[in-house]
Parts: sequence; C-alpha cells; structure tokens
Amino acid sequence: MISRPHVNHWPAVRIALLGGFDLVVGDVPVVVPVGSKRLLAFIALNGLTAAPRSLVAGSLWPEACEQSAHANLRSALSRLRSIGRRALEISPTDVRLGRDVSVDLHHARSLAQRILDPGVPPGELQLSAATVDQLSGDLLPGWYDDWALQEAERWQQLRLHALESLAGEFIDTKQFAGAVAAAHAAVQANPLRESSQASLIRAHLAEGNLSEALDDFERYEHRLRDELGLRPTPRLRHLMDGLLRPHPGR
Repeated sequence: MISRPHVNHWPAVRIALLGGFDLVVGDVPVVVPVGSKRLLAFIALNGLTAAPRSLVAGSLWPEACEQSAHANLRSALSRLRSIGRRALEISPTDVRLGRDVSVDLHHARSLAQRILDPGVPPGELQLSAATVDQLSGDLLPGWYDDWALQEAERWQQLRLHALESLAGEFIDTKQFAGAVAAAHAAVQANPLRESSQASLIRAHLAEGNLSEALDDFERYEHRLRDELGLRPTPRLRHLMDGLLRPHPGR
C-alpha cells in the first residue's frame, strides 16, 4: 500500500486586528463573544510566543482577583466554539496562537520593517498602492485596554516611519500618486506630525502641484497653532521657500 501525505482540509483561519477585530475561517466571518474576542486579540498580538495563563488572565482582567481572573479566562475559552478554538493551542499552563493562523498585523509589521531596512533594495519590495493600504489601518481602534493601547502606539510609530519612507521611495521613482497616498495616510494617522506633513508637501512639490503644497502647509500651520500654540519648524518652512504668502508679523 502506498502511503499518501497527510493533507489538511481545514479552511484557513485568519485574525484581523487592523481597522477592527475579525475572525475569519475560510471566507466566513465568525461571531465571537466579547470576552473571547479580547482573548483572541491578546494572543494574536503575542504571535507564536506561548503566554502563561496567569499572564493572560491578569492582563485581560486586571481589576479582578486572581481566582476570578482565571475563572474569566476559562469562561472565555469555553465560549469559543470549536471553530474558534482552532485559532489557539491550549495547554494546562499556557495559551498560544495556532501555528497555521494568519494575522494581518504580523504581515503588515514585517512589511514596514522591510521598508525601513536599509539592506533591502526597494526593487525587492514590489511597492504598490496595496502597500499603502496594508500600512493604513489603526490597530484595534476603539479598544482601551492598556495592553491594546500599548501595542497600538508601537504599531503607530512603526507604520508612520514606514509610510514616510515609502513616500520618499515613490518620489524617487516618480510614482507621485503613490507618494501622495502614502504621505496622506501618515498625515491622517497623526495630523500634527511634522515629518509626515513634510512628506506630503515634498510629494506635491515633486509633482509640480505648488498650490496643493501651499494649501496643505497652511492647513497644517493653522491646526498646529490652534491646537498646540506652536509654529512649523524652520526646516518645514524652508520647503516652502518662495511659496509662502506674506503674513503680518512673519
């Protein structure tokens, strides 16, 4: 008898954390109870690193006593239907992400790190409009758990640097639509971040759209003054040399 290799016929399991939480099995979204959703998100953020049950329980229910936190964890695990439990590997001591589970954040984070890696030639990245889309989603928007907010801030910083670098790469290759899209995504993520605004202005100037560059600069200048009482740095103003409209007291 000829032995045949084992073929896994289970549908793929995907967890989305960018733009909101989703659990998708095959192509079908799975409804998950709130407590179980938080559990899946926490484990997905850890990647393939096994998380001790005590850490999971204490992080997800920090205000509960240890006994209650562990009871909440057992409840969250039990309320995952069998199709949802496929996303996890569960042992008596820890919980980890299933080895075949795909998480959008992991792919986006890897992409951002490759964009920022000076050892990776831009030609190897196959940059496109889809690249901007992968870096445009907020991590778990509307979630206010400390662990979620900390990870959201780390992702925010990584993707902002990657989007700004991406805009520069697009400018260098004269892909101006991509440059504007990448810079716009960075500005939308943090409207008061000057380096993102500078990327957008450079993209407009490189394309020869002087009026758009001026409009964006003045919009940023007003917002910076109104919200923080600050003015753009000389470095940003230098980009606009010869374009700025005269203002009294300038």
